[in-house]
Amino acid sequence: MLREVLVISISAIFIENFVLVKFLGICPFLGVSKKIQTAVGMGMAVTFVMAMSSAITWCIDTFVLQKFGLDYLQTIAFILVIAALVQLVEMFLQKMLPALYNALGIYLPLITTNCAVLGSALLNIQNEYNFIKSVVFGASAAIGFTLAIVLFAGVRERLEFSDIPEFLKGFPIALITAGLISIAFLGFSGLQL
Repeated sequence: MLREVLVISISAIFIENFVLVKFLGICPFLGVSKKIQTAVGMGMAVTFVMAMSSAITWCIDTFVLQKFGLDYLQTIAFILVIAALVQLVEMFLQKMLPALYNALGIYLPLITTNCAVLGSALLNIQNEYNFIKSVVFGASAAIGFTLAIVLFAGVRERLEFSDIPEFLKGFPIALITAGLISIAFLGFSGLQL
């Protein structure tokens, strides 16, 4: 069991990184990655939402939807859970960390529609993970998201002071950089776990 959990965790963080390999959650990845501090804040918010939503959606699917034959309501139920968790995170940040709340801006409520969060909940069911594996997968996928967004923010901060041709400044160099980081993460796909 411990080995399986470790394999799920390493795989979700590096080998099947949601942002850099599966290309889920690109909107906040590109939008909130200009500063490392903001990227860390978004990563922590996504980690909380993904870990909690993995636990709650697994319970809802196992004990309610499957038990009563309501599998067709899976997506709607999962989005409602995610939206409620995002509201909790939003209220917490607004009250306790207003600077981070303002820095995240529109991208904070957009966690609700972040396909990475819904994707982790759906992949837990598709892969038939038990409760522990679901939570580990959700948290690990979120840690992989955080790793990707913080790495990207670090590179983007350095690019601010680099001599870049005028036509590549801004978003074009960010996309090229994201592609290169993605290629680097694809190198992990050869790992045998």
